[in-house]
Amino acid sequence: MSDPIRLTQYSHGAGCGCKISPKILEEILSQAGKATPHAQLLVGNDSKDDAAVYDLGNGEAVISTTDFFMPIVDDPFDFGQIASVNAISDIYAMGGTPLMAIAILGWPLEKLPPAVAAKVLEGARTACARANIPLAGGHSIDAPEPIFGLAVTGQVPINQLKRNDAAVAGCELFLTKPLGVGLVATAQKRGIAEEADVNGAVEQMTTLNQIGSQLSELEEVKALTDVTGFGLLGHLTELCEGSGVSATIDSTKVPRLPNTDHYIAQDCSPGGTDRNFESYGHNISPLTDSQRALLCDPQTSGGLLVAVTPEGLEAFGKATAELNLESFGHLTETTQPLITVN
Repeated sequence: MSDPIRLTQYSHGAGCGCKISPKILEEILSQAGKATPHAQLLVGNDSKDDAAVYDLGNGEAVISTTDFFMPIVDDPFDFGQIASVNAISDIYAMGGTPLMAIAILGWPLEKLPPAVAAKVLEGARTACARANIPLAGGHSIDAPEPIFGLAVTGQVPINQLKRNDAAVAGCELFLTKPLGVGLVATAQKRGIAEEADVNGAVEQMTTLNQIGSQLSELEEVKALTDVTGFGLLGHLTELCEGSGVSATIDSTKVPRLPNTDHYIAQDCSPGGTDRNFESYGHNISPLTDSQRALLCDPQTSGGLLVAVTPEGLEAFGKATAELNLESFGHLTETTQPLITVN
């Protein structure tokens, strides 16, 4: 009997950890020139938000996004699910409701049989079914490494649109999923991850961020974004820069996966952690090695970062009661450094 196929052996990166670093991405976008202004485009590149938003002129807007990456797990069905949930999350992060998706598939046909790609698509269809949307088509190429993701279309009432640049001083910060996916994935590659920890990470990555659609109804939720490849501090930096505020966080209150500290002690940080810190570390107060390993850890299909005014905490608590969330920080008027970590 042949050995089972391990998808992670066929790619140089893993999940959102293979994203281009924020610093290099900024360089690319700056050299590409600014997009032509369009009156109906409510959200574009300027705010570094999760998706583009287009005004339909009737009080509703279309949300458009795409996300794809190389395998972060070995199982093709799980890979299809994770990549799909991650892409759909961008719609929820804008406070929207997904409508449909199309697939993006790159497959090394000389290395991996088509039947494995079919399992990836099966996982994608399963994830889309849970989001109550059709996987309506897609595009495929013969590629040197396996790549999969979705382009997703959604909708949102304009008065319920949630951006990442509308937070205000005084907001409390919440995260709907724990950190540590990059650490667990690296530990799995090295063969030292506990099976329960890997299963827990997969369960988290395949959990939809549908709570974002509910939070769109709360006016006191001022800003919303999902935490993916740039790590918590990267996405919080974007939120603070866009909103003109600063943040103070308590690293001990940031939710994390079980045994994360153990994997940090085993030096299981992926390469994306250092790339992330090099991009935005100048905006952060001094960090311990453990804080850096956790807070800059690239997340794949991570949770939603939410900024809520004090007046909205009760309603927010009721909407997220099943998640049992605890504030890990708050926003202030602009200071230096931009983010203070305690």
